[in-house]
Amino acid sequence: MIGDIQALGGTEGSRAWYERAQASLAGGISSSARLTSTGPHPYPLYMAGGRGARIRDVDGNEYIDYLAAYGSAVLGHAPSVLTDALEPVLHGGTMFGTCNTAEVELAELIQEMVPCADLVRFANSGSEAVQGAVRAARGHTGRTKILKFEGHYHGWTDVLAVSNRPGADEAGPYDHPHPVPHSPGIPAGVVDDVVVCPWNDPDALRAVLDAHRGELAAVICEPIVANNACTMPAPGFLELLREECTRRGIVLIFDEICTGFRTAPGGAQTLFGVVPDLATYSKALGGGLPIAAFAGRRELMEPLATGRLKHGGTYNSSPLCATAGLATLRELNRPEVVEHIDATGRHIMETIRRAAHDRRVPCAVQGVGALFQVVFTPGGTPTTQYRDLFDADTARYAAFRHELLKHGVHTNAYGLACWFVSAAVTADDLAATCKAIERSFDALSAK
Repeated sequence: MIGDIQALGGTEGSRAWYERAQASLAGGISSSARLTSTGPHPYPLYMAGGRGARIRDVDGNEYIDYLAAYGSAVLGHAPSVLTDALEPVLHGGTMFGTCNTAEVELAELIQEMVPCADLVRFANSGSEAVQGAVRAARGHTGRTKILKFEGHYHGWTDVLAVSNRPGADEAGPYDHPHPVPHSPGIPAGVVDDVVVCPWNDPDALRAVLDAHRGELAAVICEPIVANNACTMPAPGFLELLREECTRRGIVLIFDEICTGFRTAPGGAQTLFGVVPDLATYSKALGGGLPIAAFAGRRELMEPLATGRLKHGGTYNSSPLCATAGLATLRELNRPEVVEHIDATGRHIMETIRRAAHDRRVPCAVQGVGALFQVVFTPGGTPTTQYRDLFDADTARYAAFRHELLKHGVHTNAYGLACWFVSAAVTADDLAATCKAIERSFDALSAK
């Protein structure tokens, strides 16, 4: 049942599992993103199962899930359309390391849905897809430098793990940000090949492009900055990117790992009407199974077809994952499915805005229905670029998140990430979510 986790017996089972995990897993976790806490408790939640929009932890507490496997569970948990498609594959062989028919059908469907997708290549994760797209851009142009925007996240691997969340003390001047490695262990030579620019600033963009004339292989961006508060593109900014990259012979890459297929059947490039040269996908693509893709214009992808440009992967588009992708995209290609996701998310966003306004709690609710975030900024001003987030009240977000958790709503523990809405959210789920939001803001306003 959904309710106060303390009344339901707390989360001692999660505590026990975390203590056990630390003896075998580095830090007790398999991903740095899982180093979260259960409200005031210094351990993450352990989930035991899920169906539809709801998940259940090892202590039996049930939550309406807006983490949704970081957006991967776009159809919800264990949807019959997916489990029915996967059952024959589970019994007939999940992995052969050879070509398979499902990957062909999936690539054809991506071609149909995505404006830039003349040709497609599959990978296993968003980070791998970004690496593939960057290699294609470098191979095509013969250049090495990549321009990325401060605060945009393009995976954990070395190639672009730079300046996704730099601190105020290390970020450097606003108009010439320092390229800051995401972690120790990233070679200086890799960092030197990354040029960093402020987001949503046309003058700064043109100045950086002029300063690196003839050096840039690609410009890459998250069209909606899902990994840092769902900051939206300013009107005309994506169009400017397209115009400048075309004029200067630079490859434009949209990182659609988060926006792909859930914001519209064709992703952000359909939503905003701006077509990049290359785009990367994962998350919603597999409906919860590990698959990714990069796709783009034929002239950029053709070197992969001829073998001049190398790209491989034992597990790329296995029958299991390709079948999951095919079943998922067939659903997301139905207009009513994406419309339901969008309408549900917009209802939640408006509920948050109203609850905050009525209780005089300043916050910005930004993004689109399919993915959004609540940011407690001074005066509730929406963010336009990464450095606006230095002033965000992350402690208040943590309190908000814990109140939601107490009332049975599960969201991202990190205050600058986002909510993901699945197609499985029902009218009852939505009503319970809105009630939890109202009660959570009651608690926030009382503090």
